[in-house]
Amino acid sequence: MKQGQNTLGPSQRQLRVGEQLLHVIMETLGRGHFHDAFLLEHAGLVSVSEVRVSPDMKHATAYATMIGGQNLEEALKALNANADIFQKEIGRQVRMKFTPRLKFVEDTLYDSAAKIDALLHNLPKSAEE
Repeated sequence: MKQGQNTLGPSQRQLRVGEQLLHVIMETLGRGHFHDAFLLEHAGLVSVSEVRVSPDMKHATAYATMIGGQNLEEALKALNANADIFQKEIGRQVRMKFTPRLKFVEDTLYDSAAKIDALLHNLPKSAEE
């Protein structure tokens, strides 16, 4: 193992690049210059919460969801089919040796948080309260 290498999580560089990619993706969604009819109509309802970049910076996974929760599968298909548009924008705006290959997947963070919240609210009350 290399000296100073952290195996516990992403490096500072990965986190920084992920944030930059997130901003470019959200800006591109906001502009709405797509050839896909679904994205043209629903781009404003797509929310990308996080982008994780591989250690070699050649791959990136964007965690997306639809506000309201409907049509998520169709949105992910449309986003992945139009990933080249996002990659071109990333290539223009972010200075990197390689433009990461983007993959959009379902963001389950909000569902997990809701489950944890429900579990915490359903805990039995202690006798002291």
